[in-house]
Amino acid sequence: MQKSKVARILGEIRTQSPLVHNITNYVVMNSTANALLAVGASPIMAHAIEEMEDMVAISSVLVINIGTLSKNWIDAMVVAGKLAKAKGIPVVFDPVGAGASKFRTDTCMRIIRECSPDIIRGNASEIMALVDSSVQTKGVDSNNSSNDAIENATLLSKALNNTVVISGQTDYIISGDNLYEIHNGNEMMSHVTGMGCTATAIVGAFAAVEKDYFLASIAAMAVMGVAGELTANVAVGPGSFQMNFLDRLYSISKEDIMKNIRFNPHG
Repeated sequence: MQKSKVARILGEIRTQSPLVHNITNYVVMNSTANALLAVGASPIMAHAIEEMEDMVAISSVLVINIGTLSKNWIDAMVVAGKLAKAKGIPVVFDPVGAGASKFRTDTCMRIIRECSPDIIRGNASEIMALVDSSVQTKGVDSNNSSNDAIENATLLSKALNNTVVISGQTDYIISGDNLYEIHNGNEMMSHVTGMGCTATAIVGAFAAVEKDYFLASIAAMAVMGVAGELTANVAVGPGSFQMNFLDRLYSISKEDIMKNIRFNPHG
C-alpha cells in the first residue's frame, strides 16, 4: 500500500468533515470528540434511543463503543446499528472489555449478531474473547500481545466478512486473508485513558470517506501511530501527551505521513 493513499484519505476527511455519530462511554466522550475535531471530522455524541433514527439519517458513519454499559444504551446501540446497516452507513464497533464479564461479552455478541459491524477494533484480549469465551481481559486492558490475536481475528473477519483491527505494540489490520501490520506508536499512549477508544473513532472518520474499509483502517491506525510518535517527542508525561496529541492530529501533514509511517503486509 502506498503512503500517499493515507495522506489522500486524511485530506478527504479535512475536506468533507464527515459527521461521526458516536454512541460511546462517559470516560472518553470529551477526548474522543476533540480528537475527531482535530483530525478534521465532525463528532456527535448521541445515545438516546428516541433520536437514533434522526441521528443515523444525517451521519456518515456510526461508532459503537461499549465502555460504560447500561441496558438503555445497549438498546440504542442495536437500533442505531440496524438503521445504519439499512442505510448503507458503515458501522465501527469497539468491544471494550470483552471477556471481563458475561454481561459485557454477551452484549458484544448481540451487537455483532444484530448490527453486523463493518470494522471491529480492539486490543488482543478483546478480539480473542469475541471468538473464544474462555479468554478474559484485565478490565479494559489486554492480557495478550497483539500478535497473539491474529488467528482469532482472521477467523472473526472471515466469519463476518469484515475488517478487524488489533491494537498493540504492533497494530494488525485483517480482512479475510489480507493482513497488514503497523509499527508506529509510542509506549506512552498506553498511559493515557481512552487512546484505544480514540483510535476506534478515528477509524470511523476514515471509513466515512473511504469505502474500502481495510484501506481506511490501515490509514487511520497509521495516522494514530505517527501522531503518537511525534507527540512523544515533546511530551514529558501522560498529561502533556494528551494535550499535545490533539495538536499533532490537527497539524499532521502529508510530509509527516510520508516520512514516518512504517507499515507492511504481514509475513
